[in-house]
Amino acid sequence: MSRPWIVSDELWGLIEPLLPPEPPKVKPGRPRVPDRQALCGILFVLHTGIQWEYLPQELGFGSGMTCWRRLAAWNEAGVWDRLHLVLLRKLRSAGQLDWSRAVIDSSHVRAAPTGPKSGPSPVDRARPGSKHHVLVEGRGIPLAVSLTGGNHNDVTQLPPLLAKVPAVSGLVGRPRRRPEVLLADRGYDHDKYRRLVWKQGIKPVIARRGVAHGSNLGAYRWVVECTIAWLHGFRRLRVRWERRDDIHEAFLGLATCLITHRHVQRLC
Repeated sequence: MSRPWIVSDELWGLIEPLLPPEPPKVKPGRPRVPDRQALCGILFVLHTGIQWEYLPQELGFGSGMTCWRRLAAWNEAGVWDRLHLVLLRKLRSAGQLDWSRAVIDSSHVRAAPTGPKSGPSPVDRARPGSKHHVLVEGRGIPLAVSLTGGNHNDVTQLPPLLAKVPAVSGLVGRPRRRPEVLLADRGYDHDKYRRLVWKQGIKPVIARRGVAHGSNLGAYRWVVECTIAWLHGFRRLRVRWERRDDIHEAFLGLATCLITHRHVQRLC
């Protein structure tokens, strides 16, 4: 098996058309690091969790600052959102997206430097932290992800995540972006948000507080826990090392695309 930070020809063929054009060179100097090599450097940092300044030069991926700038520019241009949509279209055209239900959950990560979208975590002695909110379809394929402070209530991200699901085409007819049923644990138990979900034509199946365990939702909710585990398999996402929230969101979006691409390789 090749190293996971080496970009395959198939993946590069999907990413290259989405990248913004190379900016004109203002003054002479060293040649620009090719985008594919810079992407390999970004993936190396994502997989290993190494600091940018310690990116080994002998790998030929350019400096850590070059890769950092390229990641910020591509995220600002919306490359990861468009790549995610391309991958979802491939899955839907192959009939491999399960719209019968969706599952939502979140996970806490410690924020080493404080910054935007971080806050005192109620599960970590009020230390600074952030939350990864994930919405997946019935098989665990991620549909939308978001980042908030560690002190944000999970249920507040339910409408934003549903609104963030892209309209996925790939079959004859109108693009689809709404599941039939939404499953969630007790953290999302609030009648106000149930009504908001119903208004969108989605049936909420949410466990209620104060009720004995045995709702049997675990038979369906485990897929989102697997997806969160895959996200945290990327070492850079286990702890938030970035003060800037957009850089951490860029890593989160890239990791989401990589997980979706694994499903494309397996199912398509």
